[in-house]
Formats: sequence, structure tokens, C-alpha cells
Amino acid sequence: MGSLLSVSELKKSYEVKKSIFSKNREVIRAVDSVSFDLQHGSTLGIVGESGSGKSTLARCILFLEKPDSGRVIFKDMDLMDIKKDVIRSLRKDMQIIFQDPYSSLNPRKKVFETLSEPLLFHHIVDRDYIRERLIEILMDVGLNEDFIDKYPHEMSGGQRQRIAIGRALTTNPSLIVADEPVSSLDVSIQAQIVNLFMDIKEKRGISMIFVSHDLNIVRFISDDIIVMYKGMVVEAGKKNEVFYNPLHPYTQMLIDSINGDFLKKEVDYKNELMEGCPYYSRCDFSKDRCKKEIPVLSGDKDHKVLCFKD
Repeated sequence: MGSLLSVSELKKSYEVKKSIFSKNREVIRAVDSVSFDLQHGSTLGIVGESGSGKSTLARCILFLEKPDSGRVIFKDMDLMDIKKDVIRSLRKDMQIIFQDPYSSLNPRKKVFETLSEPLLFHHIVDRDYIRERLIEILMDVGLNEDFIDKYPHEMSGGQRQRIAIGRALTTNPSLIVADEPVSSLDVSIQAQIVNLFMDIKEKRGISMIFVSHDLNIVRFISDDIIVMYKGMVVEAGKKNEVFYNPLHPYTQMLIDSINGDFLKKEVDYKNELMEGCPYYSRCDFSKDRCKKEIPVLSGDKDHKVLCFKD
């Protein structure tokens, strides 16, 4: 099969004040020339620390924020060139699951209302069969029909996230973007939710983009991984290639952090718009060339790295 989603040279920048009292502004390159392809039925993991640009990239892909430039081709349609109402019509095919399930669910609405809204809005199910369909969705995400009349505050964090996942599934999407969907949950619940995503992938064949700061979780659920740092992709490839044979020192640092080896250097993502490699100031292997030149993401189709090899 070909690509469901193709992203090419995507860019997104913001202007921010240098300080609260300053009139001077600086440009933050939140997403800087990011490219990748997502195949039908595959899961792409996007990993990086807070501020690396991974969530901004996810929002730009879905046009929750409009990119400055580049291409986002979904189902052979270039989203940069089509009208807003056409993009809105594609929403049922492109769903997002947010980090905090409590803030993403309306506290005044019961589960019945939350899940039935997209079904009715997109005319997917007749009103007479809504309750029957909602019970099926609840069962798909590991909940029983008793939850249909509950409010968000009556459920645990893991149960609320299951409802959020169920809402994303109501429209039978081709693509689900999960933006840090387990980071606010207890470790034991994280495993359950990740397993739920795996079940959904296997049973429904939905393509996914799974965003996380945890490389170990990303490796478990993904087919391919891209590692982001300061808005740029510094490493990309098949999950086992990236995890077991990391080529970039930043990827190695993320792997080390899984084992409790904490970061030795802090990073300020709002500063240091350097001419050279974005990782220069933190790298133990940097050379003069790294300070002056930006490497090119290079390698074979299974593994690429943004690093000078000589």
C-alpha cells in the first residue's frame, strides 16, 4: 500500500518577546523542515523532550494550527491548498486524542452525549440505534455499558482516557493522532492504555501517530520512529534500528534516561538559534564544523540521522 499521509518540509515558527518587559522579539522554529510518510495501517512514533516541537507538529498535521509552509498530503489531497470547509469535512477521518482526558471531555456532559455527538453530526448512525452503537464502542475500549450515563468526574483518569479514545473511534477514522495520551496516567494504567492502542491497531487497521517523550513506550507501539530536537528530526527509522542502534547522541541520551541516567545539561528551547547543528551545545562529540553547519538527514530508508559522520 502507498502512503496515507505524506508530510514534506513542514515548517512552523512563532514570534515571542525575549522577556515580559522587552519590545524585542525572537523567532522560535517549533517545526523546522520536517518530512515523513505514514503508511496505511502503520504507527509512527514521534519522540522528544518537552519543547522539541512534537506536539506542534501533531497539531499542524491536523491543521489545528496552520503550518507556515510545506506540504501535508492526506489521502492524495494537499491540505495546504484546499479550503477550510473541505478540511472540516475531513475531520471525521483525522482524529486526535489529547494528553489530559479530563480537560478534553466536557464535565457537564454524560458519556452518552459525548460519544453520540460525532455520530449524529456526521450522520453515521440513526438516532434509534445510538445507544446500541455506544455500548459497542464502550466494549471496544474495555468499559461496560454502566459508563454510558456517567460524568467525567465519576471516572478515573484511565477510564476517562478510554472514553476519549472511544470518541475518536466513533467516526471510523483513517488516522488517529495521540498526543502524549498516557503521560498523565499512573504507570500501571499507562500499560493498559498502550495495550488498548495495540488492540485498536490490530483489529481496525487504523494508522496512528503516537507522540510521547518516552522512547520506551514509543518503541513498544510504533513501527517507525522519528526523534525530534528543537523542531528538527535528528533521527528516523524502523523502531528497532532507532532503539537498538541509535546513531544520534540525543537519541542515546533519551535511551539512557529510561535507565535513570538523568540529563547532564539543561536546554533552553527559546534561545540559541544557531547556524549549526541544533544539538551542538549539549553534544559530547561536537566539532568546530558542527557549530557552523547544519547536517543533512541522511542514511538509508530504514535509518537516517542528522549528524556529521566524519
